[in-house]
Amino acid sequence: MVLRSESGPGPIGATSLAALLGDWRGSDRGGLARSLAERIRLLALDGRIPSGTRLPSERELCDRLGLSRTTVASAYARLRELGFARSLRGSGTQVRLPVPRLHEPVPGGHEIDLSRATLPALPWLAETAREAAEDLPSWLHTDGYDPIGLPEVRAALARRYAERGLPTDPEQILVTLGAQHAIALLARTLLGRGDRAVIESPTYPHAFEALRLAGARLVPVPVGGAADADATETGEVEAFEQAFRRASPAAAFLMPDFQNPTGRSLSLEARERILSAARREGTVVVADETTAELDIDRGFVAPPLAAQGNAVLIGSAGKTLWGGLRVGWIRADRELIARLAQARTVGDLGTPILEQLLLARLLPRTAEALELRRGQLRAGRELLTGLLAERVPGWRVPPTPGGIATWVDLGAPLSSRLALAARSRGLVVPAGPRFGIDGAYEGRLRLPLCGDPDELRAAVGILAESWDDLPGVEALARPDARAGII
Repeated sequence: MVLRSESGPGPIGATSLAALLGDWRGSDRGGLARSLAERIRLLALDGRIPSGTRLPSERELCDRLGLSRTTVASAYARLRELGFARSLRGSGTQVRLPVPRLHEPVPGGHEIDLSRATLPALPWLAETAREAAEDLPSWLHTDGYDPIGLPEVRAALARRYAERGLPTDPEQILVTLGAQHAIALLARTLLGRGDRAVIESPTYPHAFEALRLAGARLVPVPVGGAADADATETGEVEAFEQAFRRASPAAAFLMPDFQNPTGRSLSLEARERILSAARREGTVVVADETTAELDIDRGFVAPPLAAQGNAVLIGSAGKTLWGGLRVGWIRADRELIARLAQARTVGDLGTPILEQLLLARLLPRTAEALELRRGQLRAGRELLTGLLAERVPGWRVPPTPGGIATWVDLGAPLSSRLALAARSRGLVVPAGPRFGIDGAYEGRLRLPLCGDPDELRAAVGILAESWDDLPGVEALARPDARAGII
């Protein structure tokens, strides 16, 4: 749950805050007030409570949580001391994010950030960028504003779709400022305030944030998570069909390949059933394919979702080529592309020319890039799973045949407490509920398969130390401790 409005963050009610807090009691050995403050601090750090949000009054929150007024007042006071809240006359207590101090000391010497699952730049990117810069003069006579995409870029993307089994015309492509921009643009074009939108849960947090900003009412469908993959997919497809039938949503957003964060991929049969159910209700299906080609050893090559039925596709250079290359794209029918281009002018004036020229030179080497990524992700997967088995053997790491991350089962609802404890040691890692619609997944942790090996070793060390220090972890060592845990 992320609380925002189009005009900025507003107040959060005591009931909504209680839902976000989850099982917070006893999360800090310093007592209830400190535990409450630390959980609110985590919610602010990972964006579930945006900076500027007004917290419930002390009286409202103590009534909702069954606490004394003194406990809530002490928690708010601690937030102010830490720089995560301020009191405004007549406006109560407002969440804020402290401005980081230059050269602020971090435990261990520097901060390790696992909140972004990204791969390093391609080895040939720098040289290709120099070559792309030589192409720039031919565009300097123009105004430089490009809301659709350069013809050669759209043609190259169309060829790439054709290579993957989906014939595409360049007129079916709109080049964007990355996948996140594409999601937001589609959300505000396809959805009106109050429209229902189906979305996977858990999922990429910025996807459901974009849908909420567009005014959509979310209809979550649980995905992944069970040991029996066939049973999981059958139940998932039936849940999609039921959601379409009951809600008649205007749109559905999903990741059919190497879903973020669960890593699951849908079979061809499952894709066909989901598209058929959407078609019966007139629902526009939007597939985020930013991780679709990051296969390690899945065993089959899936065509783009639109090859099996009507679907709008989102792609990005960020995961396969480099995160610093902020270029993405949308593939849709010509009519929707025209609507998107018109709607886009409200928010931006186009994708930078130089970055598009760089993408145009990189796309012909996509196969080479994917082969490199496959080796990097395989090495990262083996390193991470080995480290976790050694340092925290009680955690369960699911099979991960591709994608950028693994969705670890902690065996206990301690993800938020672990994320806070790790942050105090210089490790930034998102808690499981960051990927849920309503604060679920306290028993999960998303860990990237990519990154510097030395940093990954250090990160797992910090996680293990933080885990061992959490109150109640000792009891998990009992043979029956995991019984009944989902």
